[in-house]
Amino acid sequence: MKILVTGSGGMIGRKLVERLVQDKTLGGKPIESLTLVDVVDSPIPTGAPKATRPIVADFSEKGVAHTLIQDRPDVIFHLAAIVSGDAEANFEKGYRINFNGSWSLLEAIRQEGEKNPYKPRFVFASTLAVFGPPFPDSIPDNFAPTPSTSYGTQKAMTELLLADYSRKGYLDGVGVRLPTICIRPGKPNKAASSFFSGILREPLNGQEAPLPVGDEVRHWFASPRAAVGFFITAATIDTSSLGVQRSMTMPGVSATVGEEIEALRKAAGDKAVALIKRIDDPFVAKIVAGWAGRFDAKQAGKMGFKAEKNFDEIIEVYQQDEMSQ
Repeated sequence: MKILVTGSGGMIGRKLVERLVQDKTLGGKPIESLTLVDVVDSPIPTGAPKATRPIVADFSEKGVAHTLIQDRPDVIFHLAAIVSGDAEANFEKGYRINFNGSWSLLEAIRQEGEKNPYKPRFVFASTLAVFGPPFPDSIPDNFAPTPSTSYGTQKAMTELLLADYSRKGYLDGVGVRLPTICIRPGKPNKAASSFFSGILREPLNGQEAPLPVGDEVRHWFASPRAAVGFFITAATIDTSSLGVQRSMTMPGVSATVGEEIEALRKAAGDKAVALIKRIDDPFVAKIVAGWAGRFDAKQAGKMGFKAEKNFDEIIEVYQQDEMSQ
């Protein structure tokens, strides 16, 4: 089996590649090669197939998408994107990468299939930002995407393309609407949701962390470990029951910022909580206000997607995967 991963240098991309190398198989089939694509060098884990190759490229640039699928990968994990805050602040950049780049990749697959039959499994990293207010108390699977940000719009548009290209038989697509991934290791990024991880990660490591919203803000979360599991599951499920609706909301933990803080207090005490510093950031607060806080992800649950049950578990995953190394 040949696998292509775009965005392989990002946090989830790296962890996904590590999991693939560790498992050595996907859906019961041996992994023969990995093509790892990012604008930065992608680390190659020890034990990776000999045919593994890193490619430093911007997948949205003209001609790059066709190059990436020349080897006809059986499974394509499309994780490459710019994050929410960056997409909102840089309108043209967001559309060029998140939408036009994704469309170019889908078109390259279609055109390759016109030469000789080719229908890969295409797993797309989407987002809950495809939904916009007003929200019910819990968002059901059939809630209409009405994004309130450019990032959400770009992802929603790509979801529509994914469904149409799957309907036409050009590929077998699955869209994974990720919860906010928490606790992200490393440094904060430009995502508007970055502080959700920061107010736990930094205090757990003895550092101060800014908090730009109130304790009452509710959101939907899953760990990096769960996110990798989502992508593995999406690559291996039977898609015959999906029909024309190809994107699914992933399971997660619904929690307020206050509940996050209490989980931190339970794990690391009052001293850690005192490292959270409240700030005023209207730009981030406005974006976050357009996100829902609770989802009823029944379809994904029935198809085998799994996440943590509470924030205690999410903190435990971070301690096991990042702090014990």
